[in-house]
Amino acid sequence: MTESAPTSRRPYLLRAMHEWMSDNGQTPHLLVDAQAPGIEIPPGHERDGKLVLNVSWQATDGLSLGNDWVEFGARFGGVTRRVRLPTTAVMGIYARETGEGMLFPEDEEPPPSSTSPPESPVPSGRPKLSVVK
Repeated sequence: MTESAPTSRRPYLLRAMHEWMSDNGQTPHLLVDAQAPGIEIPPGHERDGKLVLNVSWQATDGLSLGNDWVEFGARFGGVTRRVRLPTTAVMGIYARETGEGMLFPEDEEPPPSSTSPPESPVPSGRPKLSVVK
């Protein structure tokens, strides 16, 4: 059996977060790297190389959250435009109402080169719990 590299988690997490926000009456927004290669967005709407897009079902037409591309139609300045961007350009997704969401790492970790799982360090002494804020 031939092993292949695992697929990216980003599109799966993106779809899950979008569904969760939509199911809870929130408005999902994407934070996008407006300078990413392959991105197709109307010019002049980015700020500091980033763009925030409302990707709610109500604000988009034909929204597709695929494994490789995010595509939809949206209105910019009263004119409907197509938006197409690679999922790698999505930096995060959050709900407008609460700010809850998820940021994605710039580069996902490459899969391990060996087929055996990495060794876990052997704990020494008693386990400790600490409060993380």
